[in-house]
Amino acid sequence: MIVINTQEELEALIDDDNNIVIDGNLEINCKIIIKANIKAGNIKARDIKAGNIEALDIKAWDISYYAVCFAYTSINCKSIKGRRANSKHFALDGEITIINNNK
Repeated sequence: MIVINTQEELEALIDDDNNIVIDGNLEINCKIIIKANIKAGNIKARDIKAGNIEALDIKAWDISYYAVCFAYTSINCKSIKGRRANSKHFALDGEITIINNNK
């Protein structure tokens, strides 16, 4: 388990190709800004604000992305919205499920 408590701890994970690759569990206990590519198997979060997102599964409250957000399997969230007029989000082999806030 990798635990991140500061922005500096996160930045130490960025490699020379501007990637963050996580091969296990990651816990982030602070607000962070990531100016790198994120490659992850599963993403579970409250709010995601990112350039672009690629994952097997995404589970989040609110997703705000710049151009493209996709999951190979599924996306489950309260809301998902691109910040460009022609942004695209999709689940390649599954579905996007918008969770009803009134449940």
